[in-house]
Amino acid sequence: MLELKNVSFLVDDEGKDKEIIRDVSLTVPDRKLVVVTGPNGGGKSTLARLIAGIEKPTAGRIFFNGEDITDLSITERAQKGIAYAFQQPVRFKGIRVLDLIRIAAGKTLSVSDACQYLSSVGLCARDYVDREVNASLSGGELKRIEIATVLARKAVLSVFDEPEAGIDLWSFRNLTEVFQQMREDIRDSSILIISHQERILNIADEIIVIKGGVVEKQGSREDVYPHLMRAEIAEVCEGPYKPAGKGDAEC
Repeated sequence: MLELKNVSFLVDDEGKDKEIIRDVSLTVPDRKLVVVTGPNGGGKSTLARLIAGIEKPTAGRIFFNGEDITDLSITERAQKGIAYAFQQPVRFKGIRVLDLIRIAAGKTLSVSDACQYLSSVGLCARDYVDREVNASLSGGELKRIEIATVLARKAVLSVFDEPEAGIDLWSFRNLTEVFQQMREDIRDSSILIISHQERILNIADEIIVIKGGVVEKQGSREDVYPHLMRAEIAEVCEGPYKPAGKGDAEC
C-alpha cells in the first residue's frame, strides 16, 4: 500500500514560494486501480512525480508497504517495485525496443515474450522489436512502447501519468483495454493513473480528485464519479466550457 501523509510541495516562483501540493494525505490500497483526476494545473502530475521520486516533498512523508521512502531516489523506489510511465516518454538513441523491454523485465526475455508485450499495446511486434528508441518513433509509438516496458516490469505499483497524451483515438481505446486487463489481473499489485478521460475513470476502483493542490474528494468510483459529472455540468451551465466527447449539458 502507498500512503502519503501531509505531503506538500513548494517551488520558487520569482522569489516567492508557490504551493503546488498542499498538505495532501491519501492512500492507494493494494489490488486496486486508482485514478487521480482534476482540472489542469491542479497538481496531478506533480503528485505522480512525488510518488515516483522525481521530485521530493518539502513537507510530509511517503510510505510504501510500511516503509518510509520519502528520501529514496527514483532508482531506489524502482528497486522497491514502483514503476513510472512519463507523460512524455524519454528517447534512448542506440537502444532497441527489444533491449528496453528486456531491461524493464530484469531478465533476458525471448523475442517472442517481448513481442507479446508490444502486441498488448497495439503495436505490430515484428515492425518494432528491432527498432531504435529514437526520434524516428512518433510520440504515440513511444508512449505505447513505454507502457509495454511497465507491463514487463510487473511492478508492485505502476504509475501512469496521463497515458492518453499524444496518442490517437484508436490507440487510446486499445490502451484502455490494456488497463482493463491489468485491473482484472491485479493480485498483489496496484495501478495509479493520472487522467481525466471518462473511459479510464469508468474502470477505476477508486477515484481521487485533486484541485488547487489539495484532495477535494476520494472514494469508490460509484461514490465519486456522479459528483464529477454534476460538477462538470455545473461548470458548463456557468460558462462556455464544454467537456470533450460529451453532448450539450442540460442546465
